[in-house]
Amino acid sequence: MSDQNRISTDKAPKPVGLYPHARRVGNLLFLSGVGPRVAGSDEIDSAVPGLKLDKNGNFIEFDFGAQCRSVFDNVKTILEESGSSWENLVDVTVFLVNMKRDFKEYNQIYAEYFKDNLPCRTTVEINSLPTPIAIELKCIATID
Repeated sequence: MSDQNRISTDKAPKPVGLYPHARRVGNLLFLSGVGPRVAGSDEIDSAVPGLKLDKNGNFIEFDFGAQCRSVFDNVKTILEESGSSWENLVDVTVFLVNMKRDFKEYNQIYAEYFKDNLPCRTTVEINSLPTPIAIELKCIATID
């Protein structure tokens, strides 16, 4: 598979490892895991909307809704930069670090963003993510 099938953009947060934002295979677009960090910042905790940590990594502020909306905005940006769109999403896998605390709010915000397009969805609780975030999405979309 050639490098031309790999897609990266400065308009989305920089990956925390060696991987592209997305990869095109035929008419499918596979997004790498997308978190809520803001594009253009290498700071891990200060670049997450709704999150402030003390010097020991403890929460000073935590706003799950802000993280959730930021993840959706980042996914949308990557889709558009790849030549696809929000409406082309066909599968969304959601990773939450605290299902009991966050699922209800996630479901409400998800319903706002996915009124017209209803991709398949799986929601999984995990112990942690590589950075101090509460949500990450893994998506598949179609692309023309």
